[in-house]
Amino acid sequence: MKGTGHHFDINKLSFAGMLVTLGIVFGDIGTSPLYTVKAIIGGAKTFNELLVFGSLSCVFWTLTLQTSIKYVLITLRADNKGEGGIFALFALIKRKSALAASLTMIGGAALLADGVITPAITVTSSVEGLKLIDPGISVVPIVLLIFAGLFFMQQFGTNVVGASFGPIMVIWFLMLGILGFSQLVHYPAILHALNPVYAVRFLARFPGAFILLGAIFLCTTGAEALYSDLGHCGRANIRVSWIFVKITLILNYFGQGAWIMMHYTPGTNITPFFEIMPRWFLLSGIIISTAASIIASQALISGSFTLISEAVSLNFWPQIRINNPTYIRGQVYLPFVNWSLWIMCSLVVLFFQVSTNMEAAYGLAITITMIMTTLLLSYYLYQSGVDRRLALLVMIIFLSIEGSFLIANLHKFQYGGWFTLLLAAIYFLVMYGWYFGRKIKNRHISFISLGNYLELFQDLRNDKSVPKLASNLVYIIKANRKDQVESKVIYSIFEKQPKRADTYWLLHIDRVDEPDRFEYKVNHIIPGILIRVDFHIGFKVDPKINLYFREVVDDMVKSGEIKLESSFASMKKHGFPGDFKFVLLDRIMLRDFKLSKTDNFILAIRNIARHLSIPEERALHLDPSSTIVEKVPILINQPVARRINRE
Repeated sequence: MKGTGHHFDINKLSFAGMLVTLGIVFGDIGTSPLYTVKAIIGGAKTFNELLVFGSLSCVFWTLTLQTSIKYVLITLRADNKGEGGIFALFALIKRKSALAASLTMIGGAALLADGVITPAITVTSSVEGLKLIDPGISVVPIVLLIFAGLFFMQQFGTNVVGASFGPIMVIWFLMLGILGFSQLVHYPAILHALNPVYAVRFLARFPGAFILLGAIFLCTTGAEALYSDLGHCGRANIRVSWIFVKITLILNYFGQGAWIMMHYTPGTNITPFFEIMPRWFLLSGIIISTAASIIASQALISGSFTLISEAVSLNFWPQIRINNPTYIRGQVYLPFVNWSLWIMCSLVVLFFQVSTNMEAAYGLAITITMIMTTLLLSYYLYQSGVDRRLALLVMIIFLSIEGSFLIANLHKFQYGGWFTLLLAAIYFLVMYGWYFGRKIKNRHISFISLGNYLELFQDLRNDKSVPKLASNLVYIIKANRKDQVESKVIYSIFEKQPKRADTYWLLHIDRVDEPDRFEYKVNHIIPGILIRVDFHIGFKVDPKINLYFREVVDDMVKSGEIKLESSFASMKKHGFPGDFKFVLLDRIMLRDFKLSKTDNFILAIRNIARHLSIPEERALHLDPSSTIVEKVPILINQPVARRINRE
């Protein structure tokens, strides 16, 4: 459950922090015992001791190498002012090349696609335990009902129920460990599988072992969440909690293996997770499993909200409506994402029906995310001054592991893996078109020196022949330099239709890489006439520009820098404040100019993606009754092939 408002000092360890961490971070990876061993046994062509010992050895070393070493020990160090995740990692990179941006989009898109199938397989797997009590029970309607309630509750925030997530997950992990241990005492020989020799023998000798890596990979699919939730829990809390979580996971996996060695009959369809439960505990175990699955699903849903909101801030995704359902900082609710996820998760359940079919589709997308994280992490380490040989070694080791998992998972494509890849491809195209389409449009922005127009600003202000548009005219600008402005702003004020005002405000919104930065700076270019305000806002901060600008004006009035009074004599006499009018410039590409086929393709995708976007005035939380949206052309200097002649 991401975004519950719990923010901890990244290196501070506390009991409360660890409790929240168990509820937020480990839901996905913590519920993987529900289906991982079942997928391994069900996917094997033959059954023997090597299958059980070898696959469990692979599970242990996958959790050790991928989760413990890559994510817990190495990746958690790559924090951006305490924040983690693939977009935060991109923000850390100093030289943001097109390749780095593309890798980030691929990883983010695959992570979003994973957020669709994870709730479906987790909740379905837990509810299927009811079939051990009543084989005729219908699972799908129950899962759909759970989803309907879960997604409906998102709009109200999760702070109320969120307080119970940690304790419930403590019960869940204790249950995992106790159930696993209860089987280990009857077959302790299964612990020999901790020896990596069994993993090597399994991969070398067992028929179809490489393909089974796709099922083994399911044990670590939630590892990416450890990094994504870094800012909500802190590095120390995640690392210490992981020790407890890993022990209980290993106990449960090996307990399932012990039960299989003692009781399994080859060819039968079983769910080892529920088989190791005593019959008297079965219903209670199913209820606890379902509760844990709902918490894991909540983590993915809230994680998707945070992921998209960060993508919007970094210009990877179109502007969409972002709500704050509670007063808790950091908790966001995205209506479009919520209802889209609800529809897609429900469709997954209706399409695949049973968790076994979902296992065939699961894991392919998240493998791609892990590979992208490895590449970006290696690039970041290289830029950060880490020994190049060490950065290269990190990349080679983990790319080898994840590349093997990816190849093994590719066989899932025809069995449902195509679904998550299709979703990821759609998400990627939206990001690609939006990000690079903006780059193309920005390529044709021309900036001019404000110094050449200072006298003109004063003349227009005093020109009574031009009707006054507003006392205060506010433009949102893109120029980073304080002595410059886009030529289109000058065109709008002086050329298209002269716009007279007493004071002209230039607002520059700088979305910085630091997640929670929240500052502004004022520059009086012409005192009382032309004022520039620079907002330095972190990518985790909601851009409520109308509110922030009002606070800036209040500060300036209190400091005596400006007088907020109406410029109209009759209104000023009665103490009315000056009015404000915002002007947003919508730059449009004229059809007269020819671009390359690649640029046209990117802009076409961006135009399609615009249908997902809300208007800029809504994205910046401006008052629509005081905002003008003005279209201005993007002009490209191109040679004219032939000039028309006058007869």
